[in-house]
Amino acid sequence: MILETIDYRATGSAEKFVKSLRDTGFGVLSNHPIDKQLVEDIYTEWQAFFNTDEKRQFLFKPETQDGFFPAEISETAKGHTVKDIKEYYHIYPWGRIPEQLKANILKYYDHANSLAAELLEWVELYSPTEVKDKFSIALPKMIEDSQKTLLRVLHYPPMSGNEEAGAIRAAAHEDINLLTVLPAANEPGLQVQLKDNSWIDVPSDFGNIIINIGDMLQEASGGYFPSTSHRVINPEGSDVTKARVSLPLFLHPNPEVKLSENYTADSYLMERLRELGVI
Repeated sequence: MILETIDYRATGSAEKFVKSLRDTGFGVLSNHPIDKQLVEDIYTEWQAFFNTDEKRQFLFKPETQDGFFPAEISETAKGHTVKDIKEYYHIYPWGRIPEQLKANILKYYDHANSLAAELLEWVELYSPTEVKDKFSIALPKMIEDSQKTLLRVLHYPPMSGNEEAGAIRAAAHEDINLLTVLPAANEPGLQVQLKDNSWIDVPSDFGNIIINIGDMLQEASGGYFPSTSHRVINPEGSDVTKARVSLPLFLHPNPEVKLSENYTADSYLMERLRELGVI
């Protein structure tokens, strides 16, 4: 099985996209409204930033979770014991952002949020009635003016050969949020796990946008939309010398939004952050 790339502007693209999410937890869009040059500029700017010590002046604050997360405190995926080989920077419009990087990253944040709201409309439109009935409010309404949606600038450094045994760039995990919106990274490596437990590459042609279901949408849809495991594998051959930058936008509802009988968005997020050991 391969993941089909869907032309955002083609007839029937919304229905195809939602079917792909339902079948695999992932959808890949080409010909979408996010400006490729903007993404490329962000990759270049942030790669340069991660190559300097300036990043350490923006160390994250545990209480707000914005700022720079160095490799030594990087995430350990749920169910794993070895840290991922990455460092990253958390962007919220209200958070600390290096002045020279602000303009492009906040422009991208707005554009990606607008696209995400439209994609949530597609999901709602093509959900069966019994699934729609589970949503406490319309899906795009859940994220309206949300201060919780997180843009993470991820930096996977070149491989040094001294990595901890078993460590990979991002161990198999599911996302916590509703949807994740990700422009194809500047290097390949992203894979998704299918129902038969096999792994397939996610099409990473530059210019694609990759979208995946998070646990919150799985919870809100009563399991209809699957939050599937994905990972970023280590490069091989000459690619080991290449760094990788990626820009996942984790779409989070407002804290008070009711996901299900068991959870609000806030109670769900706090439970997962405790499991990850970041609070």
